[in-house]
Formats: sequence, structure tokens, C-alpha cells
Amino acid sequence: MPVTAYTVIATFPDRATLEEFVAWLEDGHIDQVLAHGGHSAMIVRMDRVAEKDPHRVEVRYLFSTRENFDRYIQHHAPGLRAEGLKRFPAERGVKFERTVGEVV
Repeated sequence: MPVTAYTVIATFPDRATLEEFVAWLEDGHIDQVLAHGGHSAMIVRMDRVAEKDPHRVEVRYLFSTRENFDRYIQHHAPGLRAEGLKRFPAERGVKFERTVGEVV
């Protein structure tokens, strides 16, 4: 059965906001995703090649089945996303993008 990869790409206006986000992830958010069906997670601080490049983090969650991922999205993701948007709203210059795919 294929593993599902769910990636959240977050872009920040500065390094301080990025680090605040990483601390929030490590202080329980990732644990909540894993408690609700996730199999593993990793945080990647993306390199900035030029000074003008954005500050970005990718958070990749793996779900052992698509069913586990779908259940997470339906029942748990809305509340966790709302919490994240409350702490890191667009008004703070934070942008989120999400991708989903099958690990091959």
C-alpha cells in the first residue's frame, strides 16, 4: 500500500518568524499530527541562495495509507490549521502552500 506524503510549505517575512514557527511545530503541533494518523515528519529549513530569497520551511508528513491521510484531513486538519493560522496569519506576512502525493 503506497505511503502518502503531505507537505506544508511556509514562507516568512524574516528569520525570526520562521524560527517562531519551527518552535511551535516542535512544541506539539507535529506530535498532534502524528497522534492523528501521521507516521513520521521532518522539518526542512530551505536554503536561501540570495539575500532577496524568501525564508521558507517545508514540513513533510508521511501517512502509512491514503485512508489515514484522508481521515486526518477530514477530522483533525481543520482545527490544527485554524490554530496555525491564528498564530501565523497572512497579516504577519506568512504564506502557506500544501502538496499531497504518493511516495514511489
